[in-house]
Amino acid sequence: MGESTHTDEALLLSGEPEDFGRFYDRYVRSLLAYFQRRTRNPEIAADLTAETFAAALAARPRFEARTVPASAWLFAIAHHKLTDHHRRGATEDRMRRRLGIERIPLGAEDAEMIRLLGDEVALQLVAELPPDQRDAVRAHVLEDRDYGDIARESVTSEAAVRKRVSRGLNALRARAGGGR
Repeated sequence: MGESTHTDEALLLSGEPEDFGRFYDRYVRSLLAYFQRRTRNPEIAADLTAETFAAALAARPRFEARTVPASAWLFAIAHHKLTDHHRRGATEDRMRRRLGIERIPLGAEDAEMIRLLGDEVALQLVAELPPDQRDAVRAHVLEDRDYGDIARESVTSEAAVRKRVSRGLNALRARAGGGR
């Protein structure tokens, strides 16, 4: 059976290290982008991506395909890792400074690749939205434009623009396996 015929769920349930590697390959870019967009720090994004896959590998025997898609399961783990990071981040930074331990920095090339990946994946996901939602999300979220300006430009009501942005963001959350 070819690699492309394995579902995410089958890869997780197989128990074979190579299959988890395939699952990793499918989602590593998306996870890096997810964390980069939320932390704006490539080093933290790389750390959280590694932590998420380590947790997923450890939790793999408990994964149940019938309850949730594998991508949603993975992004739920990622969400928990991000929440934990926000909770513990300041404490870890203080402890590291007190102990004189330096964070091992990413190389400049790797950091730039993660930054670009965050932007690239976000733009790709937005591009896949229906045109009215895509244009509204791009204008309001990515270009940081006011709802009123977007409404005037597209000759529609501000409420319609808000609804398009809301629907587009909900679609993006659903694709990433995240909730509100």
